[in-house]
Parts: sequence; structure tokens; C-alpha cells
Amino acid sequence: MQTLARDVRELNESDRQAIEHLLGQSLRDDQRLLIQVVDSTAPEEQPTIPASLPSWCNVYEGLSDQEIAELEQTILKRADLSRNVE
Repeated sequence: MQTLARDVRELNESDRQAIEHLLGQSLRDDQRLLIQVVDSTAPEEQPTIPASLPSWCNVYEGLSDQEIAELEQTILKRADLSRNVE
């Protein structure tokens, strides 16, 4: 696998137009292109995305709206984020 990195501002006009046509969108001068070239016979290496979130993400599961509100008040007070901004 080979990875190429190019700053958009350094592309000549014809290369930039060709890449924009390929992407279907305009590029900005403050962007960088990262292009990977891989062997088409190699197995695809894509990050595995879990079908669902892990159980520890369900921190409010089983709580009522009132219990969640009380918990949120405690968290905001401890983080000192509950003060008024004027």
C-alpha cells in the first residue's frame, strides 16, 4: 500500500480540476489530499464498525426523566457549568 499526500494549493490547475471532477466537489486551498494506492487483489482493509454501541454507553438506561434531570444537575454543579453567563 502506498499513501500520497498533496496540499491542494500546490496542485496545478488541470490536476486540481481532474480531482474535483473525480470527487464531485470543489477543493479549498487549505485542504490536503491523502490518496492510498492498494493492490486490488489484497483483501480490503476497512475499519470494523460495531453493529451497536457497547453496553457501558447506556448510562441512562432504566432511569426516569426526573432521575436523569437530577443526575444532570449534580454533574453540572460538580463541573461548575451551571453558573449563569452574563
